[in-house]
Amino acid sequence: MARAFIFPGQGSQYPGMGRELCARFPEAREVFREADDSLGFSLSRLCFEGPEEELRLTENTQPALLTVSVAVYRVLSRLGVEPDLVAGHSLGEYSALVVSGSLAFSDAVRLVRRRGHFMQEAVPVGVGGMLAVMGLDLPTVVTLCKEAAQGEIVTPANQNAPDQIVVAGHLGALQRLADLAKSRGARRAVPLAVSAPFHCPLMKPAQERMRPLLEQTEFNDLRFPLINNYDARRIVSGEEAREGLIHQIAAMVRWTESLELMRDLGATEFVEVGPGRVLTGLVRRTLPDVTAVAVEKPEQVETYVQPH
Repeated sequence: MARAFIFPGQGSQYPGMGRELCARFPEAREVFREADDSLGFSLSRLCFEGPEEELRLTENTQPALLTVSVAVYRVLSRLGVEPDLVAGHSLGEYSALVVSGSLAFSDAVRLVRRRGHFMQEAVPVGVGGMLAVMGLDLPTVVTLCKEAAQGEIVTPANQNAPDQIVVAGHLGALQRLADLAKSRGARRAVPLAVSAPFHCPLMKPAQERMRPLLEQTEFNDLRFPLINNYDARRIVSGEEAREGLIHQIAAMVRWTESLELMRDLGATEFVEVGPGRVLTGLVRRTLPDVTAVAVEKPEQVETYVQPH
């Protein structure tokens, strides 16, 4: 029996996240203090109070989610709960690498703020977007993307569950894809409320701007093996961790394969560490035979830790 800690990405944020945890646990307060010091502004106030429009800006969302996730982990760790494996969805891979000891938290929080800024600037607002396709498998969606492109870019961006594929690209191509998907039997094809087409080739400019920052950052070998987004592979070296972060910006998040590999490596318990329950739902859809639980608020921490 093995325990996997999984860390959420964008979309799980909300005003008020982390506030109760900080009121209850000094370890969480220390993480937020370090984030505020590293960034030079009160990220903690933005997390605790909003406003939501400001929290939703990608360059704020990314360090905010990272900070809450690391704060929850530090509390769990102090209470004696550690993972055997880690993984994170997109931005969440940074949280997983901090937890595994590969990346210093102060470096990570500065990196993800720049990452969010670069990703937002890579594509002008109104040019690209993302679309969730429900009810079709990945090979079918890949084929439809080729049909829908017509000289534009549209590719799978997140393989979230066996029958839930998020695609990203130019808005015109996304509309063509939505029509094709519905004609081929998709249950739904829903535009996502995001500000840019993440995890597709349109993010190459952001990838190239992040590369030198990541190359200048120290990465240690990992205390806990990580299953990375880029190729859904078990990694343990700092160099592999760095390369994975460079590539994942413009590549598909292979989340379904990552979950399946963690199960194959012995994981029977998946703990979503941080805001929301998005990943818990994806685990249950992909691996119905394992245990999945979300841990964020003090009462969730205490309930989870009791039997352990």
